[in-house]
Amino acid sequence: MVEHSHWLSFSDAPRILHPPPGPRSRALLGDQARWETDAVGYPHYFPIAPKVAQGSTIEDVDGNRFIDWVSGICVLNLGHRHPAVVAAVEEQLRAVWHTLELPTEARLRFLEELQAVLPGRLRNHARVFFSITGGDAVETAVNLADFAQGRRGTVVFSGAYHGVHGGAVHLTSGRRYHATTSFPPGSVVRVPYPDPYRPVLGADGGVAETIAYLEHLVNDPHSGVDSVSSVVVEPILGEGGYVVPPDDFLPSLREFCDRHGILLIADEVQTGLGRTGQMWAVDHAQVTPDILCIAKTIGGGIPLAVVAYRDDLVKSLPRGFHFGTFRANTLALAAGAATLKVLRETDVIERTRLRGPPLLDRFRAIADRHPTIGQVRGRGFMIGVEFVRNRTGRLPWGERAHAMRSALLARGVLMHTCGAWDQVLRFMAPLVIEDELLERGLLAFEDALDSLEASPEAPRSAGPIHPPPGLGEPRAPPSHVVPTPGSPPMPHLPADDPG
Repeated sequence: MVEHSHWLSFSDAPRILHPPPGPRSRALLGDQARWETDAVGYPHYFPIAPKVAQGSTIEDVDGNRFIDWVSGICVLNLGHRHPAVVAAVEEQLRAVWHTLELPTEARLRFLEELQAVLPGRLRNHARVFFSITGGDAVETAVNLADFAQGRRGTVVFSGAYHGVHGGAVHLTSGRRYHATTSFPPGSVVRVPYPDPYRPVLGADGGVAETIAYLEHLVNDPHSGVDSVSSVVVEPILGEGGYVVPPDDFLPSLREFCDRHGILLIADEVQTGLGRTGQMWAVDHAQVTPDILCIAKTIGGGIPLAVVAYRDDLVKSLPRGFHFGTFRANTLALAAGAATLKVLRETDVIERTRLRGPPLLDRFRAIADRHPTIGQVRGRGFMIGVEFVRNRTGRLPWGERAHAMRSALLARGVLMHTCGAWDQVLRFMAPLVIEDELLERGLLAFEDALDSLEASPEAPRSAGPIHPPPGLGEPRAPPSHVVPTPGSPPMPHLPADDPG
């Protein structure tokens, strides 16, 4: 057991004092609903009002403490308010906040840290665009590819999520997103992603058939595709269901692109920066993309995105090819440099690689006891649990995944859904989460499953809880003052602590 004084997280999570939403959360949610657009989604999934967060835990305004298995949708690989990131931002706050594109020590420090960790041949041989969101980064990458190639045509995959920014929404596969934009679709060609659980182009997992179909698109003069400039791919599908393709997919795709002079764009917005147990998910396949899209964790929780591309890709670009007022905000760069330094110099990623397979096995052992789970898949701390009405027909069961999300919230664990039918619960906890919190979350996960199977129509309320059963007597709240958002104290972090 880890000494609690060494934890980044609240040591007594999960702790439910008032079944969520508690009275104060309910009041704030009501105020939000009165003033904000009704297009807001997350308050419907997680009806709580956060007050303060530490490590892998969140405390709401009602005093409830939750284990965070969402981490801002893979934004917080180092958890909430990691000491190194806090220190970097505080130092930058006393210097300069906004500088347009002018060079600063923070900017150059970030670029040096980034160059040192880029995959394969991009390392120390890349040029960089700065951006704010992952969607904007992907759109910029496609614009760059088209400019470099002198032609248009972008291959993307079914299940893909590349953001809903401007034209990038058409690179994303979901029809519901297309209905919200007035931007024209451009030259987008969609190909089935090789999903071993739900193959479309063949029972072998789809890789050979996927490549054969791509060859048809570029070789057959009657394929309907006039030209292809680039292929945009998620090494593991994110919003599409945490689908892990066969191991030969990325190498085969790289070879296809090389044969036809097509640029390979890797969208590592969700998979990058240690999430899969390597710095980049493409590292598992030892594949180097021509263009790499980075966001989420890269800013340590402050909006920042990056496009890194081969330094020989284009001779020059016109000034203003891509710009914006808030791109490369100095505070975000300071947070990003600190994040990269922690990931590069500590064993956080190695521990994720080692802890991932046993965690996957634990979820699979739970699935063996519960037939509503069709498959558990993943890599590192990117694990998807797919719910089905029956395992034989693999009929997706989104309602059960939604019910599980609610049942877990009642037990003090935050976990979110994804997949075409919203049928997959995804584990994406911070990489620095303490082992004991993993164990408590797993116990809560199976308890939630048991409650739904006992009463399929309505999940049983967990009631007031501290740790789940089997972890000792409930502990009283710690004696220290509850942190406030203004200047919360951080737990002590020893110099040799890998968090």
